[in-house]
Amino acid sequence: MTDSKAKEIQVKPKQEVTSPAEQTKPGVVFTPSVDIFENDRELTLLADLPGVTAENLTIDLRENTLTLTGEVEPFERANEEDILIEYEIGKFYRQFSLSNVIDQSKINANLTDGVLRLTLPKVEEAKPRKIEVRT
Repeated sequence: MTDSKAKEIQVKPKQEVTSPAEQTKPGVVFTPSVDIFENDRELTLLADLPGVTAENLTIDLRENTLTLTGEVEPFERANEEDILIEYEIGKFYRQFSLSNVIDQSKINANLTDGVLRLTLPKVEEAKPRKIEVRT
């Protein structure tokens, strides 16, 4: 496989949530795909939420659990009828357990072009530092 073939974007189909919890509302619930990166200062979480707007996105933090909930509304208007629908609509749902390394009061969220970027800063004690040795 050539390098260009390996770097091509691979389309990943939406996956339904496979959770033991029962839903109280009808409809499909998807698990957003995420990437998580870490450096000395923070963790960065990228979540794919195509079709979700900031108004339809909820980020909830309770008892060290970060919950993402987003909803994609139908695109057709009242005077239009469906001919072909391949883009599934529904809700996105995903939860993450946060460790004590994350400074929960400084979490930042940004939604751009259907990609949510969460910045999870580390607490000061968790940041690596160089200790000077004195003689």
